[in-house]
Amino acid sequence: MSAPQRILIRGVNWLGDAIMTLPAIQRLREAHPMAAFTLLTHKKLAGLWEATEHFDEVLTFAKGESPLAVGRRLREGKFDTALILPNSLRTALECWHARIPNRIGYAANLRSPFLTHAIAPRAEATPMRKRMPIDIEYRLTNQMEPEVYLATAHHVHQYLYLAAELGADSAPIAPRLIRNEEAPRFADPQKPHPYIGLIPGAEYGPAKRWPTEYFVEAGQQIIEQNDAHLLLLGGPGDQEAADEIADALPADHFTNLAGETSLAELVDALAACDAIIANDSGPMHVAAAVGTPVVVPFGSTSPDLTGPGHPEAADSPHHLLRTETACSPCFLRECPIDTRCLKGITADRVIDAVGTILKSQAN
Repeated sequence: MSAPQRILIRGVNWLGDAIMTLPAIQRLREAHPMAAFTLLTHKKLAGLWEATEHFDEVLTFAKGESPLAVGRRLREGKFDTALILPNSLRTALECWHARIPNRIGYAANLRSPFLTHAIAPRAEATPMRKRMPIDIEYRLTNQMEPEVYLATAHHVHQYLYLAAELGADSAPIAPRLIRNEEAPRFADPQKPHPYIGLIPGAEYGPAKRWPTEYFVEAGQQIIEQNDAHLLLLGGPGDQEAADEIADALPADHFTNLAGETSLAELVDALAACDAIIANDSGPMHVAAAVGTPVVVPFGSTSPDLTGPGHPEAADSPHHLLRTETACSPCFLRECPIDTRCLKGITADRVIDAVGTILKSQAN
């Protein structure tokens, strides 16, 4: 394959996954500094990329647009290479219909005939298989140890390995969002008090969500101990939980922005915070990528696979909290028993982690 000149990156469709592709994108740009890079992304993520400097052009598609229709539009770009980051058949079909000469992606979901370079999944990669209720019961009854994964199983490595097919360095680096000059800036730059972000939602499902009452307890104590100002953040689906938290907080110590920001504005609000308390979610990954330390109660998922920041950092600024339960991680959207993996992470553990972050920033 000759050196690519016009590269299409077919992006992933979830916010957190999009952030975890950033190291691969950065390594690709380093490997091909003269190439033009275009991203194809879902319309819902356009605001993230349009406020950054990672791509020369951002193209979008909407829900319901067929692979054939997307492919026909892509032909106008005259791309010579497509790096297809998702594993779906649909994404391979889009680039096949676009008649892009070099189409690189993982061999999965019957799509190899539509790729010119179908890459076998890495031996270290660990599929996030959802546990059946009978498996959960068996593991609990037999008091089995929680599963532990290789560091190289992290999703950051998954995307880097694919980018290496185009000559990119596969050594891991932390995801970093580079915002452009047009990106919004938070309205209160003076910050007389520490700003702590609270993100109670997780689009994936309730098995990822630390209990709302725990957020309330943590928020109240953080205000009392640090005279902090809390920013309640998240999407429209997080408004109910954010409102419940807000109702329990002193009115002059919080701003409820949940469901009120664009994606670009959310990025800036996260960058303005001194620390973030969040579930394993897209905004959590964004916060880490703009340099804000995060405290994350992990439930049904594993920080070994989807933790924030550098997947192998020995001195991470982030605090990833877990309860050692035999059934975790189960990767389920809803817990079939009692969400013990999340309920076992006390508010005190989160409060202590935030205190550690603020203390380190004061030194």
